[in-house]
Amino acid sequence: MAKNGSEYEPTFTDDDDEESEELQEWNDWNAEPEEEDEEEEEGSDLLCLFCDTRYSSCDDLFDHCTSTHRFDFQAVRRALGLNFYGSFKLINFVRSQVAENRCWSCGLTCHSNQDLQNHLHETVNFKDITPGWDSDEYLKPFLQDDSVLYSFGEDEEGEDDYAAAVDKDELMSDLRQFEEICIDHDIHVPKIAIDYDTSNESGKNVASSSNSHLNNVNSPGKVAINGLDSGEHVGSADRKKKEQLLRAYIPNHGSKDIKNVNNDYFGAYSSFGIHREMLSDKVRMDAYGQAILKNPSLLKSAVVMDVGCGTGILSLFAAQAGASKVIAIEASEKMASVATRIAKDNGLLSSKSPGESTNHGTGVVEVVQGMVEELDKSILIEPHSVDVLLSEWMGYCLLYEAMLSSVLYARDRWLKPGGAMLPDTATIFVAGFGKGATSLPFWENVYGFNMSSVGKELVEGAAQIPIVDTVDGHGLVTNAAVLQSFDLVTMKPDEVDFTASVELEPNFSSAASSLTDLESETTWCFGVVLWFETGFTSRFCKETPAVLSTSPYTPKTHWQQTILTFKEPIAVTSGKSNVDGSAAVGTEACPAARIHLRISIARASHHRDIDISLEAAGVDPHGRKRNWPVQIFNLG
Repeated sequence: MAKNGSEYEPTFTDDDDEESEELQEWNDWNAEPEEEDEEEEEGSDLLCLFCDTRYSSCDDLFDHCTSTHRFDFQAVRRALGLNFYGSFKLINFVRSQVAENRCWSCGLTCHSNQDLQNHLHETVNFKDITPGWDSDEYLKPFLQDDSVLYSFGEDEEGEDDYAAAVDKDELMSDLRQFEEICIDHDIHVPKIAIDYDTSNESGKNVASSSNSHLNNVNSPGKVAINGLDSGEHVGSADRKKKEQLLRAYIPNHGSKDIKNVNNDYFGAYSSFGIHREMLSDKVRMDAYGQAILKNPSLLKSAVVMDVGCGTGILSLFAAQAGASKVIAIEASEKMASVATRIAKDNGLLSSKSPGESTNHGTGVVEVVQGMVEELDKSILIEPHSVDVLLSEWMGYCLLYEAMLSSVLYARDRWLKPGGAMLPDTATIFVAGFGKGATSLPFWENVYGFNMSSVGKELVEGAAQIPIVDTVDGHGLVTNAAVLQSFDLVTMKPDEVDFTASVELEPNFSSAASSLTDLESETTWCFGVVLWFETGFTSRFCKETPAVLSTSPYTPKTHWQQTILTFKEPIAVTSGKSNVDGSAAVGTEACPAARIHLRISIARASHHRDIDISLEAAGVDPHGRKRNWPVQIFNLG
């Protein structure tokens, strides 16, 4: 399992000589090309759970585990009655224990792997085993592209239906998607993913502001969440209910791929831990609560549709605010049932809800299970009959998970002309971050030793993937600029894909403590941070408008910020420095006075992912310009 580094609050250097030396070091540093991964041995890609031996078939591998390591996989499965997913968890659990030199059966921790190999023993009484793999933590592959996980059930009959039909590409794709949106990060004890009381008691901060997003070197094409690579480890999920998109509202994905992704996606949101984190997000709840409960002229006697209701909290707010009818749509079968029970327990469930007789339910909330695009299969709603369309649809970087298209579909199908949307605006912002927002200061002085070479290597690795983490406003070194704004009432579905250009100028006021030479304000910009705001504007919230902000300058939210790291840091100046006109722009000798950015965000070929392209150019005080190669990031 992934172990994050200790939390680090950004600090700033007060010695301008050290600052100058550090600038020169970065000026001399060039990122070396990433080495290609070694090719696996052809035909022998099944790695033993206990040693480095590889096999071409699961039968041979498990025979080896039984004879050499005293681990009879099939016997354990039969004795414990493990289905496909239970067996899947067991494999990941065993690998995680071996990595810690710990016996999977009795839990004894050995001094070395060799001691563990000598200790491994047969399990005599399976009743004595504590099923440590019960946690959803072990639904994520402990090893990236672990072939054993999609091979162990291939030749068996009578197994779980899913196992019988499993296919390598589909399964690994689904599992990666499950990792990236479901399981909570920093999981070290069983059941923590669904029990946040346990999490809090153990001192884990589920949405930690670690500023350690450069602490892990990661693989391209994946997103790191709280500094963890979701392709190898576990990231905190984006915490909202989303719906499948109609073909007219999404790129042309295969229907089978969409179905697989959606099944895992909606299933992942059955975890109560995810919902607890969303409900505990004070910024989120205050904004929605204010918009719904403090605008009586909007909600009184209104027909409200809540797209992706989850536990139904926003629907309950709407009912409390005086709505005459609330249609709460939830794609997850489990969460639709939960929302129904909650509404009923609070006396707010309508008698029209499925499964409710007219003798029960005197409220106005009607929970409908299904995707919004398939709502006609579950309930008849007159077109353009909804007064208020309500949804908490936002993902990382605003657009990850592609739920906005589903909300726009509901808008075009059911919202009345002139009807209200909550929220009704959304804006993406961008700003440049400096060394104080990275882990570099930590590595510069580790118990008195200089380990800055480690930090530089981590920066190089971080430039390969987008990272979701919390950035403090003091770590920003440029102004913030609006990248893109959306009017949710009028925008078209294809406008979620966009390209925008902005210009960032150095702004050292937030990082003033790191700069002592006010006559020569120069520092390094290591990349850009993206965040969003959604508005509940006076267009509809006439009594009390509200704003939900995920800015680095405001209290943190579970969305955090999305971090894109440059392959090479760019020196920037306020314009007071002496500039060497013969030096390359963006170096210490010729720092940039402005950074021009061209950023594109578009729905990726894999359903619910987004692709981000980043082009940066530095402009010196005399107008000379230098372009850096485009960087491509996949958030998914």
